[in-house]
Amino acid sequence: MESEVGPLRSVLLHRPGAELKRLTPRNNDQLLFDSIPWVDRAQEEHDAFAEVLRGRGVEVLLLAEVLRSALDDQRAHAAGVHAAVDDRRLGAELADVLRSHLSSVDSETLAEVLMAGMTFEELPAAEGASLVRKMNHPRDFAVDPLPNLLFTRDSSAWIADRVAISSLTMPARRRETAVLDLVYAYHPRFRQAARAYGAHSAPIEGGDVMLLAPGVVAIGVGERTSAAGAESLARSVFADDLAHTVLAVPIEQSRATMHLDTVCTMVNTDAVVMYPLARDSLVAYTLFTGDDGALRVDGPEPFLTAAAKAMDIDRLRVIDTGLDPVTAEREQWDDGNNTLAVAPGVVVGYERNVETNERLEAAGIEVLRIAGSELGSGRGGPRCMSCPVVRDSLR
Repeated sequence: MESEVGPLRSVLLHRPGAELKRLTPRNNDQLLFDSIPWVDRAQEEHDAFAEVLRGRGVEVLLLAEVLRSALDDQRAHAAGVHAAVDDRRLGAELADVLRSHLSSVDSETLAEVLMAGMTFEELPAAEGASLVRKMNHPRDFAVDPLPNLLFTRDSSAWIADRVAISSLTMPARRRETAVLDLVYAYHPRFRQAARAYGAHSAPIEGGDVMLLAPGVVAIGVGERTSAAGAESLARSVFADDLAHTVLAVPIEQSRATMHLDTVCTMVNTDAVVMYPLARDSLVAYTLFTGDDGALRVDGPEPFLTAAAKAMDIDRLRVIDTGLDPVTAEREQWDDGNNTLAVAPGVVVGYERNVETNERLEAAGIEVLRIAGSELGSGRGGPRCMSCPVVRDSLR
C-alpha cells in the first residue's frame, strides 16, 4: 500500500462487542472514552459503515473473526493466554489458576477474554486463599477490557506490503499490541507478511502514520507518538526501501488532537481536509538518507510546503473543516477531519459534520455519510476505525 487514497480493496475493522459493555461512569475516563456508548446502536452504526465499504467493493475483515481463526493455532493460543495473564497484578497463585483455565478454553472463549476482559467474579473457582481476590471488588477487572479495539488504525498500519505493529502509549491500550501481534503472526492470511515496525519499539501509533504519496510518509509527533518512535519508524522504512522521505509533524498534545489524523486526512492525491487553526501553525521536519546512507534531518518548515515538496507537486490543496472558527472547532472535535478515502476523491465521513461535508463536496470530493453518534464517543472517525490492508496503486 503506497497511499491514503488508492482504491481500497481490503480493510480490517472491529465490530463493537462486549468490551464496550464494560464501560461505566467509574472507568470510562481511564479507558479513554468521553461517554458511555449505547452499544446496540454503536453496532448498528458500525454495521452500516461496513456495508458502505462493501458496497464500494471493499473486502471487510472483522478483527474478532480473524483473531478467533488465529487462535486455532496452538502456538497462538499459548501466546494469547500469556498476553491475558498478568502475574504482577494477580499474584503467582491466582495467575496460575487463570493461566490453567484459559489454556483449556476454546479459541472463541479466549478471544472474548482477550477483547472483553474478565472480572474477579468471572475468574474460575480455586481452592486456597487469595489476598488479591479478597481485596478486589468482584466486578473489578482481573483482565482489562479493550474497548479501543474499535479503532483498528491505531494498533497497526500497512506501509507497502509490510505491517507496522504499533507500540501503544496509553496503559488502557497497550495490550492491543499483543492482540494484533497474534493476528499478524498466526492468521493464515497474514503470517507471511513482513514487519515494518516492531511492537516493542519506541512509542508510535497508526493514527499518526499517513502515506501522503508513494514513497512519502508523514508521522505525527504528540500525545501518542514520540520523536524517538517517529525516528525509529523512519529508519525502518528507509532500510526496507519503503519510502524516500519521512515528515515528522509536531502536533499539540491534547485530547482533541491526539493523532495527526485528527488534524488532517488525505481526500485526494493532492488534497487534504484540515483543521483551519493547524493550517498555518503546522510544521514538519524532513527526514531522508544522504548519499552516505546516514539519516539527515532538515527543517522545520511549514507542513504544507514540506509536504508538497516531498510529494513533488506544486501545492497541497486544503479544504477547511467547518465554515467559521466555532463550527470548525466543533466539527474537528467530532472528527470532521478524520475521513477514510475509498478511492481518489471519495471519502467516508460522519454525517453530523454538515459544514465540513459541504465544503468537501464543493471541492469535488464525494462524501459517503455514516452515522456516528455512538461510535464517536471514543473520539475517532472513519479513518480511526479502519486499518486498510490493500489498496490499488495510483500508478
